[in-house]
Amino acid sequence: MRLLILGGTEFAGRAVADAALARGGQVTVFHRGRHEPPAGVTSLLGDRTAPGGLSALADAPGSWDVVVDTWADAPVAVRDAARLLAERAGRYVYVSSRSVYAWPPAAGLAEDGPLVTASPDATDVPYAEAKRGGELAAAGKFGEERTLMARVGLLIGPGENVGRLPWWLNRIARGGPVLAPGPRDLPLQYIDARDLAAWILDAAEAGLSGPYNLVSPPGHTTMGDLLDACVRVTGSDAELRWTEPRTILDAGIEPWSQLPIWTPPGEMYDAMHRADVSKAVAAGLRCRPAAETVADTWAWLRTLGGTAPQRADRARVGVTPEQEAKALGL
Repeated sequence: MRLLILGGTEFAGRAVADAALARGGQVTVFHRGRHEPPAGVTSLLGDRTAPGGLSALADAPGSWDVVVDTWADAPVAVRDAARLLAERAGRYVYVSSRSVYAWPPAAGLAEDGPLVTASPDATDVPYAEAKRGGELAAAGKFGEERTLMARVGLLIGPGENVGRLPWWLNRIARGGPVLAPGPRDLPLQYIDARDLAAWILDAAEAGLSGPYNLVSPPGHTTMGDLLDACVRVTGSDAELRWTEPRTILDAGIEPWSQLPIWTPPGEMYDAMHRADVSKAVAAGLRCRPAAETVADTWAWLRTLGGTAPQRADRARVGVTPEQEAKALGL
């Protein structure tokens, strides 16, 4: 496969590049030069938000079987890239988000659920509208039959640059009493970036198009299993103290942002952890065990001295020691 990745040097994009290279693909990455690209790719530099920023891509020789675009900002950047590439690439894969569904997405929502209103020509819009606008921009230039939309939910695994699983691993590695948000058997839904990459490549090769929800089946693991795995791989003496949601909320602790991955049962939980992914599963989605994702993420973190990269456009996650102690009554 001749693959062009718009991005390709961080997290999801890099996972796709690594997977494609491992399959013997010819990979080109178009990026801003902020991070070292994977060894073995053809590297093109440019800033798609700047005037003339696509010139390196426009001047590059040849064509591609598939374009993978991980852009998460103004839809016009997707529109302009897709316009440039419509006659030079066979298929456009846009890494979108389940945030494109109108809030609140009901439990069990499939790909035909109601969507936010968005425009492919927008320049400064919130994340949900940006991702939906990106979908419209890609399909508008490549056509519905040549556009694949991967609507990703919670994304974790080695290379994570948002900090959710790395925060839990580092907190548990420090040991001592750990605020563990209950219920312990709360089912979780997420996807390892490497499983996302494998599915994208398989789906592109199969000629799939249209939207797909891309997270693990509901209940692939639980909050308890995930944190237990963190304790095992870190070799920590951490004591997980399972705490009811009301106690956590009464302590002023925010779900998701301050206790990453976790949300208490309710509207937000239904939106984040109860998506219908039967379409993607039928199309070959396979998700590795949570213990493998946790172990591999910890091994990767250790190569970095425990400090994970952090996206500049995302706030750091995690609860403060003072908030944790308050919730635990310490």
